[in-house]
Amino acid sequence: MLDVNIVGGGVIGLSIAYELAHQGLSVAVFDRQQFGQEASWAGAGMLPPADIQAAATPGLQLRAASRLMWPEWSNRLKEESGVDNGFVNCGGFHVALSEEMPGWQDYVSEWRQAGVVLEEYEPRLLQEQAPFLSPEIQSAFYLPEMSQVRNPRHLKALLLACAKQGVQFHPGTPIIGFEQKGARVTGVRTSTEIHRAGRTVIAGGAWSPEVLSQLGIGCDLVPIQGQIVLLSMTRLPFHQVIECGSRYLVPRSDGRILIGSTESNVGFNKQNTAEGVGGLIQFAESVVPCLKKATFERAWAGLRPKSIDGLPYLGHVAGYENLLMAAGHYRDGLQLSPITAKLMRQLICEEEIELSLEPFACSRGIRDCEER
Repeated sequence: MLDVNIVGGGVIGLSIAYELAHQGLSVAVFDRQQFGQEASWAGAGMLPPADIQAAATPGLQLRAASRLMWPEWSNRLKEESGVDNGFVNCGGFHVALSEEMPGWQDYVSEWRQAGVVLEEYEPRLLQEQAPFLSPEIQSAFYLPEMSQVRNPRHLKALLLACAKQGVQFHPGTPIIGFEQKGARVTGVRTSTEIHRAGRTVIAGGAWSPEVLSQLGIGCDLVPIQGQIVLLSMTRLPFHQVIECGSRYLVPRSDGRILIGSTESNVGFNKQNTAEGVGGLIQFAESVVPCLKKATFERAWAGLRPKSIDGLPYLGHVAGYENLLMAAGHYRDGLQLSPITAKLMRQLICEEEIELSLEPFACSRGIRDCEER
């Protein structure tokens, strides 16, 4: 019998496996398809700054704690896997077009209250400092501590590092049921066998409710589709992340530029639409006009797992002694993956918990549970 079964092989599941394996635990990871091919791969890899001392909300506290871990995590993964995940402090602009101006000052105040370093620019100075931005930009501020990581490379590094630690991989292996003994989950059922473990962690992203339903559990978590467009240029006009409301531009060192992202509640539909792709390209050109000359490479969509209140579900599932959940990170799965893995390790290894998990309790989203 293994120590831990993890259902879900995205960045959350793999990060938990990596952290547990480093503690000497035996771990197996199961995924319905190949590892890291859903929301983990689809995102743009932005890592916004946050100050742990000033963080006043549970979400900010989680982000700040994770942000502190990223440099060391990236270095350790590179040493163990030989893969550079592309972690870099690139800085970032937050800009306002005319439609963002009504709530702009409140938005700036929120960032200041979060305790991050922030440099505000008036339009004239902005054109001097960032001539690539459209003169239509009404206002902007700069975050010198904004970072990014390249999602596919990070997932590759995690897979290699986990393999070196002896983690067992089961890709293309849907979980079709569970073995139970009273209030304990003793194993996960696949189409061919039962894999037993002392604990089970559900980290299946948007598919977590489907897995939990096999235990008679209803979970408030929905997939939110986000479309992304990839452009490329021979020479990048900018090297900083640019955000405008919920949309963004993320430049890569190889000349590619990610444009994201739409938000649509359309179920498990990952099809791109003309409206979505066209709207993102139009947005990009309105912020950085020279992108009209960029080459279109491709577009895709991912399904972000959104919880009942936008915060992830972290911790034990009520009614079970050894069942845990780590899902519902919405747009923040990649950036919150290190701290999520650390907190789950602390729970499983019965260590002191770094942050209060009460705001992230799974009971927030569990609707009902069949009698066992």
